[in-house]
Amino acid sequence: MDDFKILQEELGTIGLTKNEFENLIKGYKKIELKKGDFLIKSGTIVKAYYFLISGFLRSFVIDFEGNEVTTNFYDTGDLILEENSFFMQMPTKEYIEATEDCVLWIKDLETFNEHFSLYEAYREWGRSYLVRNFFALKERTLSMITDKASDRYIELINNRPEIFQKASLKHISSYLGITDTSLSRIRKEIVKK
Repeated sequence: MDDFKILQEELGTIGLTKNEFENLIKGYKKIELKKGDFLIKSGTIVKAYYFLISGFLRSFVIDFEGNEVTTNFYDTGDLILEENSFFMQMPTKEYIEATEDCVLWIKDLETFNEHFSLYEAYREWGRSYLVRNFFALKERTLSMITDKASDRYIELINNRPEIFQKASLKHISSYLGITDTSLSRIRKEIVKK
């Protein structure tokens, strides 16, 4: 897939003029990560957001017992933004790690703020993204409390099947809030049905 096409698909439909769109595109730079590289590390202040052109990443935190707990997965075409750190300019608690070699578009905070103040359509796109992300986070939080692990597994496989092709079972189980053994049991039960 053409690298530019990811941005065109995401930003090309928000009602910008051709000139505005071209100016927004100029604000992005391409970067590459190797498998195992960190895009973001805990304790740093996030100064940019990203579009994933190719590859796969996961975000995680370290819990109070020192265990990694996966908080999200990112695949081609996804926008990657650690909102708390980016907008509040405070240190993040999350890590974002490449689990495959990755190519990304990056836009720094200063350029983002400049474009945000200039283009109403870009502001609306940003607002819409944050609202969708808030609702998804709320839904995930409620699901972790109210749904059985097997239901969370089925929901994930139905809505994000690429995760099962690209992420390790250990990372999937921590994302679902269960042990590797529980995930194995759930998978066996579902295969029997």
